[in-house]
Amino acid sequence: MEIKNFNDLIKLVSQFRENKRVAVVSAHDEHTLKAVFKAREDNLAQPVLIGQRGKISQMLEKMGLSIEEQSIVDVKDEMEAAYKAVELVNENKVDFIMKGSIQTADLLRAVVDRERGIRTGRLMTHFGLFEVPGYHKLLVITDGGMVMYPSLEQKKEIIQNAVAALLSLGYERPKVGVLAAVEKVNPKMVETVDGKELKEMTQRGEIENCIVEGPISYDLAISKESAKIKGYDSPVAGDVDILLVPNIAAGNILAKALMYSANGKMAGVILGARVPIVLTSRGSTSEEKYLSIALSAALNIENQIQEV
Repeated sequence: MEIKNFNDLIKLVSQFRENKRVAVVSAHDEHTLKAVFKAREDNLAQPVLIGQRGKISQMLEKMGLSIEEQSIVDVKDEMEAAYKAVELVNENKVDFIMKGSIQTADLLRAVVDRERGIRTGRLMTHFGLFEVPGYHKLLVITDGGMVMYPSLEQKKEIIQNAVAALLSLGYERPKVGVLAAVEKVNPKMVETVDGKELKEMTQRGEIENCIVEGPISYDLAISKESAKIKGYDSPVAGDVDILLVPNIAAGNILAKALMYSANGKMAGVILGARVPIVLTSRGSTSEEKYLSIALSAALNIENQIQEV
């Protein structure tokens, strides 16, 4: 099926024969529990709640929710919860991880642990999927959450992670726009130089299964009309799937602008580990967390690894 919006994504996941299993780390968080239980109700994912049993049970009772006793894993603190989630991944008992009330740095410490972690050798990157009124399909922004100032080689890996994720959702050749303020190469603007080089890498076969255009400005990537006015001819113009931002600040600002000023909806996930990791910010709504669960449940991590 063609995925044009989040309803299509949710419908796709709800048709799976078996629900994916999500390990919720430090699960005593109201917004997280609300999202997780809605996902369970909609047949998107089955939760494994990790944390202090007393706190989790108290929160569930307060919210009028209930779950089987065996679906709560009792641990003494947040770090033990993080390492327990990683252990469950390594034992193939869960399909992805979700952050609850734990600090992001603490969760990632367990994920990247050399002895017990779930790193793959690939760069870990943030993949933000957006539904924006006025745009005709879902839009990816990467990386607005993990890699602060990516090098050229890191930008290549960020593209590969994002492309592999879309391939696992059924896309054939995702269209990637390497964002810059202008569409002409300027040696004083590193993102324009990188955009040209990333496009040439694709043409040489160093980046596969996608079409990369760069440098390209946001208006040209999003609007066929703007591209026509400027005489910019590219299959990516007005039909982009993935926007590669020059740094974390640009990605963060663009994402929040789309959400808070353009009524956009977002799902976010960390790619590059053995399984997807739902790592939403403290200000995220339960809807964003729910959509992020749906996205993680839809991703086929084995396909991602094969494509990379």
